Amino acid sequence: MSALILLTFLFGAVIAMPIAHALLVGALTAAATSDRVPLDLLVQQMVAQVQSFPLIAIPFFMLTGSLMMGGKLGEALVGVLSALIGRFHGGPAQVGVLSSTLFGGVSGSAVADASAIGSLMIPWHKRLGYPPAFSAATLASAATIDILIPPSIPMILFALSANASIASLFVAGVLPGLLMCGGFMFMCWWVGKRRNFPRETGRFDGPAFRRHLFYASPALLLPVLIIVFLRFGIATPTEVAVLSTLYAGAVSALVYRDLGWKRLHEAIVHSGLATGVVLLVIMASAAIGWLLTFDQMPTGIVDWVKGNVEAKWMVIMLMNLLMLFIGMFIDLPAAVLLLTPVFVPLANSIGMDMTQLGVMMVVNLAVGLYTPPVGTTLFITSALAKVKVGQTVRELGPFYLVAFGVLALVSYVPASILR
Repeated sequence: MSALILLTFLFGAVIAMPIAHALLVGALTAAATSDRVPLDLLVQQMVAQVQSFPLIAIPFFMLTGSLMMGGKLGEALVGVLSALIGRFHGGPAQVGVLSSTLFGGVSGSAVADASAIGSLMIPWHKRLGYPPAFSAATLASAATIDILIPPSIPMILFALSANASIASLFVAGVLPGLLMCGGFMFMCWWVGKRRNFPRETGRFDGPAFRRHLFYASPALLLPVLIIVFLRFGIATPTEVAVLSTLYAGAVSALVYRDLGWKRLHEAIVHSGLATGVVLLVIMASAAIGWLLTFDQMPTGIVDWVKGNVEAKWMVIMLMNLLMLFIGMFIDLPAAVLLLTPVFVPLANSIGMDMTQLGVMMVVNLAVGLYTPPVGTTLFITSALAKVKVGQTVRELGPFYLVAFGVLALVSYVPASILR
């Protein structure tokens, strides 16, 4: 049954069927051809997976991002960062990396980050005479920092599947996210200096910087509040999501004064549609995961690994290689939900903590977002920059090095993950 599910899913993916639909077709095909699986029980498993209170956090975090980045804040954010580091080698690209890092404390979605930050940064880069392909590569990779800096929608999905703590995962993602940010900024500086990329040539304007910083400070405060509320147990992740939406609405309406009924309606509709897509993926992945567990596939994998691989570091390497491969072809939320039931027993067998596994999985699968053939942020930024995907991929080498370095750290040095 497991083989039939995988073959059907792969066929659906090859013919460009949406991932959620391909998963559903695979699950229904396996159930219809098996006399051991009642169809009504399969539907119950799909519905039960989305009847979870923590899932309420997803639409609220998405709505927070839409409210904050859909108005004047984005321009203020770019203004304060460009005034701070735009004059250095690779400065405009570094501004994009820092913008994505700060936006990561608002949205929790790499796709939203790539769309919002890309639409702001790429026109500015082009006016400066920046290479469009490198700009697209920088923003495609930097957008994945969004799912490491809390809030993070993939971490919420992993926590629900692995029965792990959302708050612990959020805190644990901070250091890898900051390391990724620092590494990407260094690569932007190094490439910018080596290839003499254009940059802002004006002198540092102190009053303009302070003005932009004051204007953007309400939004910059939000990630700090999220971490504090979660770290000290002031509110649950779901409560934090609702509070962040209320905060975003109040800031947009009272501070930036750009929240009209039209923009509120657009933000709600956008968040609702995005949430619907995520929930469909969750339901389809739940059906696949339940069928694979019913077929004892995770147990079989654990037994095979125990019988053939002795060293713990080898097991971790095999997990990483499989996640890297899967992440190249399947969207991140679906990959998280599919791989978690398989890797949780494997991680337990080698004594790996669930928080470490969750961070390792998110860092790993994030690489797939800017890796062909199905790199979501790669295609978004390439389209915004109006360059071919192949041109963008050729500029991604330095960013892959940083990502693999951070991945090795969180995989083999548990102390690198905050508790």
